[in-house]
Amino acid sequence: MKFGPIPIDTAEGAVLAHATTAGERRLRKAHRLSADDVSLLKAAGFSEVVAAVLASDDLSEDAAAEKIAESMIHRNVEAKPAATGRVNLHAQAAGIFTVDAAMVDAINAVDPTITIATLAQHAPVEKGQMVATVKIIPFAVGSALVDAVARICASGEIFAVNAYQPVRVGVIQTVLPGIKTSVLDKTLRVTEARLARSGGRLTAERRTPHEIGAVAEAAASLARDNDIVVIFGASAMSDFGDVVPAAIEKAGGIVIRAGMPVDPGNLLVLGTLAGKRVIGAPGCARSPKENGFDWVLDRLIAGLDVTARDIAGMGVGGLLMEIPTRPQPREPLPAPKSLSAELKVDIVLLAAGRSSRMGGPNKLLALFDGKPLVRRSAQRALGSKASDTIVVTGHQRERVRAALSGLDVTFADNPDFAEGLSSSLKAGIARVAGNAAGAMIVLGDMPGIASADLDRLIDAFRKSEGRSVVRASHEGKRGNPVLLPRSLFAAIAHLEGDTGARHLVEAEGLDVVDVEIGEAASIDVDTPEALEGAGGVLQD
Repeated sequence: MKFGPIPIDTAEGAVLAHATTAGERRLRKAHRLSADDVSLLKAAGFSEVVAAVLASDDLSEDAAAEKIAESMIHRNVEAKPAATGRVNLHAQAAGIFTVDAAMVDAINAVDPTITIATLAQHAPVEKGQMVATVKIIPFAVGSALVDAVARICASGEIFAVNAYQPVRVGVIQTVLPGIKTSVLDKTLRVTEARLARSGGRLTAERRTPHEIGAVAEAAASLARDNDIVVIFGASAMSDFGDVVPAAIEKAGGIVIRAGMPVDPGNLLVLGTLAGKRVIGAPGCARSPKENGFDWVLDRLIAGLDVTARDIAGMGVGGLLMEIPTRPQPREPLPAPKSLSAELKVDIVLLAAGRSSRMGGPNKLLALFDGKPLVRRSAQRALGSKASDTIVVTGHQRERVRAALSGLDVTFADNPDFAEGLSSSLKAGIARVAGNAAGAMIVLGDMPGIASADLDRLIDAFRKSEGRSVVRASHEGKRGNPVLLPRSLFAAIAHLEGDTGARHLVEAEGLDVVDVEIGEAASIDVDTPEALEGAGGVLQD
C-alpha cells in the first residue's frame, strides 16, 4: 500500500485519508473514490488528495478485519459486521469472559498494523456486551500478514463467554448475641440480588449459633440439595481453625483455601463438601458492592473451576476501591477544593444516530403524546438540576434542531456520526463547561426517563463528591443514563467506533454507584415494535 498525496487524475480507486468536502458533498474518511468522485473533486478545484493506494496483494481494512474475525474460534461470542477497519465481538450470553492471553499476544506481535484487544481475564459480562475488537490500523494490510494471524487463530479457542448456569444456592447465617435480625434479613436480600444477576437461585436459608457443630450440620444438610453453600459468619474468620473452616472439615469436607489476596474480600473461605462448593463469605459480602466474594461466586456459577492457585493469583488487580459502606475508609481522599457541595453537572443528550433499525424513519422525531421524542427528552433534561443541556446532532441535523426550536439547549454538531457512538460522546464532552464536575450521558431514545430520575443521579453524584460514576439501574442490572466524573473526560477522547464509555468505567477503577429508577433505565426504542409498544408514532 502506498500512502500520501496523489494527483487527482490518478485517484480513482484510492482510499481517502481524511474527510473531504467538495461542493455540497462530503466524502468521508476511508471512502474509496469512484470516477464520479474524482470528477466532483476536480470541479471543486482539487489537484491532489491525500489517499492510500492498495497493492494487488492488499486487503482493505474491513476485509482484513473480517477475515481475522472469521478465523477465530470462540464460544458464546458473535462478530458484528466490519466498519472503519474494525470488527467488534459481543457476548451472546451473560457470563464470565475467558481469554487465551498468549494467543492474543502472538497476534499482536505479528505486525503493528493488526491489533486485537479484549476484556480482562474472568471479566463478568452481560449479553450483548462487547468483549473484544479486531482493528486494522491503516486502510489496507498485506494478505500475507492476515494469513499469518489466521493461522494463529486456527490453533485453538481464543476466548469465550462461559454462560451463567441456573445453580441452586443454600445460605447459612450464624448468630451471636447482639446481631440484629435486620442485618441478617438485609444480607439475604443482597445475596438474592447478587445471585439473580447471574442466574443463580437461593433455595434455602439456615440460621444457626456461631458454633462448629451447628454450622457443620447445616452445611451437610444444604449440600444435599444445592450446588453451592454460602456461609455468613456472625464473626469474621480470624484463624484457619475458626468456626467456618473448621465446620467444613467437621462435615466431611475439604478447605481449599482460607484467605484471599483481594481487598475487600480477604477473609473468604473456599471448600468442597459432598462434591459441592462451600464459600465462607467475608463480611464485605453483606454489601452489594463488588468484592472478592463476587469474583469467586460468579466463576462458580459460570461453571468454571476455582482452585487455591486461582485465588492466590488474584492479588494483581485485587486492590479494589474503598467502598462507602465501610465505616472508616483507610485513606479518605480529600474533596476537590474547586468543587462545592452543589457540584455543576451538564447533560449530554445524544441525538445524532441514524435509527438504522427503524427501516427509514428517524425514531427521535416519532411523536409521543403529540411531541417529538427528542423534544420530550430535551425538556426533561432542562427540567432537571443539570446546569446545561448539550444536544449532539448528526443524522438529519436540521430536522432534529427544528424539533428543538425555542428550547434553551446548546448544540454540538457531529459530522462523523456514522463512525459510531464514540464520535458523539467526544463531540458532546467537548462542549461541557470547564467548571462542570461531571457530564450525564442521556440517550435521546429513552421515553421513560423523567426529570426526577435525572435528579436522583445528580444527587448521588454530589453525595459522592464528584468522584464516582453514577448509573441508572433496574432490578440490579445497569442501564442508562450514566453520569461520568470529569476524571474520565480525557479518556473519552481516545474512544473509537461504536463504543461507549462502559469499558472506560471498568478500566479506570472508579467507584460506581447504581441508582434504581425502575424499568425506565432499560427501555429504549430501537425498533418500530419497541417504539409502538412504548406509545410512540413514527413520522416519515
